[in-house]
Amino acid sequence: MAVGSFKIPGDIVFGEGSFEHLANLEGKKAIIVTGGSSMKRFGFLEKAEEILKKGGFEVKIFEGVEENPSVETVIAGKEAMLEFEPDWIIALGGGSPLDAAKIMWTFYEYPEMTFDELLNAPAFPKLRNKARLACIPSTSGTASEITAFSVITDTANHIKYPLASPEIVADVAIIDPIIPAKMPKHITANTGMDVLAHATEALVSSAASDYTDALAIHAIKLVFANLKTAYEEPDNIYARERMHNASAMAGMAFTSASLGLVHSLAHKVGGEFGITHGLANAILMPYIVQFNRKASNKVDLIEKELGIEDYPKAIKELNLSLNIPLSLKEVTDFGLNNEAKWNEVIDRMSANAYADPCTLTNPRESNPEIVKMIYNHAYNGEDILD
Repeated sequence: MAVGSFKIPGDIVFGEGSFEHLANLEGKKAIIVTGGSSMKRFGFLEKAEEILKKGGFEVKIFEGVEENPSVETVIAGKEAMLEFEPDWIIALGGGSPLDAAKIMWTFYEYPEMTFDELLNAPAFPKLRNKARLACIPSTSGTASEITAFSVITDTANHIKYPLASPEIVADVAIIDPIIPAKMPKHITANTGMDVLAHATEALVSSAASDYTDALAIHAIKLVFANLKTAYEEPDNIYARERMHNASAMAGMAFTSASLGLVHSLAHKVGGEFGITHGLANAILMPYIVQFNRKASNKVDLIEKELGIEDYPKAIKELNLSLNIPLSLKEVTDFGLNNEAKWNEVIDRMSANAYADPCTLTNPRESNPEIVKMIYNHAYNGEDILD
């Protein structure tokens, strides 16, 4: 195979009580980037602020990062950082504040750069001139605390842009299972299936390696062994810790091996309809696994390792056990049951999904018409047989 690389955060601290590692950071000013009210409501925001202040930090809080972080929110965060001048950026919460913090950090260090310039830059700018990044995930799903990826939404054009560079890999990842234990059941389900999508796509990726395969296959096993328990028993710390570890391990795999059509299609249907990323992944995944298995023997490997005969069927059964529908048109919260709207956007959405960077490492070749076929099968809940 060609020369590869494997990049993970410089310091990964995990297990119950690892939140306290914030006390070991060295610096003068820290800005905490977080989302809605849950981190405040459960006391984690106050706890982070308290630990940092005890360590001698002056602390500022940037709240309100939305579920699909927008360019506008990123720019607002940049302005807050330019005013405060932190030497540590602490991203606390789900994937959205973690993703947003990475690009806020980029613009803090390069304030004259525009979002379009960043998207089209020949190389990602060098970071750590002003600050470093610590990520503390509240969900077991996105693995943004581990990865070189960030997804930012252009709300004007309804497009999610995945950005990738080793520069935005966190300096410190703190993976404490106490935090996701507070997640509502539907978020546990959606983010847990996001873990499975990350691991599955990393395993079958055309850029997979022995290093990423080992992490991806074990993450898949951990999800099938623990997600349903974490969903049904929110305070089961054993299951929560295994899911948090699975998320990080899948993140280590896909940040090096990249992803595939599940994420390409999820990014674009999320941009058009606003459907939660993990939920979109969960519904799309079995159909894309069916499509991909003709180009990869890794699906057979998953079935052998799990002791099952039909991996797409097993994904569907896991979805049902988590109250996740088997078709996109059954999702009513985001207007996906509006078939007229679906038919109106399907061609544009398919072209945009095919152009998504994640498509490059999908194991089976495609084109916009094939992507449209996959979308429609997932929309109607119809198996892909060839």
